[in-house]
Amino acid sequence: MVVIVISGQPGCGSTTTGKLLSERLSINFFSVGHYFKSLDSGKETEKAVKIWKSSAGKKLQFKKKGDLNYIEELQIALAKSGSIIIESKLGIRFLKEYADIKVWLKAPVDVRAQRVAKRDKIPLSRAIRVLKEKEKIERQNFRRIYGFDFFQLEKEADLVIDTSHKTPQKIVAEIMAYMQKSA
Repeated sequence: MVVIVISGQPGCGSTTTGKLLSERLSINFFSVGHYFKSLDSGKETEKAVKIWKSSAGKKLQFKKKGDLNYIEELQIALAKSGSIIIESKLGIRFLKEYADIKVWLKAPVDVRAQRVAKRDKIPLSRAIRVLKEKEKIERQNFRRIYGFDFFQLEKEADLVIDTSHKTPQKIVAEIMAYMQKSA
């Protein structure tokens, strides 16, 4: 019934890591980012920027029942059911009482931009520009909506991994080793 939350800087490999870890552990995987991006079309990072810059994105409050918002409720419900990996920018904060392990992934912006360029099949210069724009918009909007900079969540994580020179398989192996050590 393990619940693992994976978060981190844009382009660090949180989705890839979450998918691989879910396969390795044979448990479910849910990506908040993919949930939102499924609402629009385009390149992954550009899609997120487009959503945030839209008139609806600028007004996003995510408010629904009480003080919880829809996406928080969805993540909490999934976490309560157990045996899941949730990839979520804000999951370390929202799921802290449900998560067994909270993982933060990070890397320098140039490394992350190279990954975005490869994944989205765009020039590196464009990837750097779009990644920086996405990061700025997300940080501003999350600060506006929730009152904190989501990069601060690194301090709340149980495990912080610099993904700069690591394959997704190596990152998964580090998480697995942490799980065994913590058991």
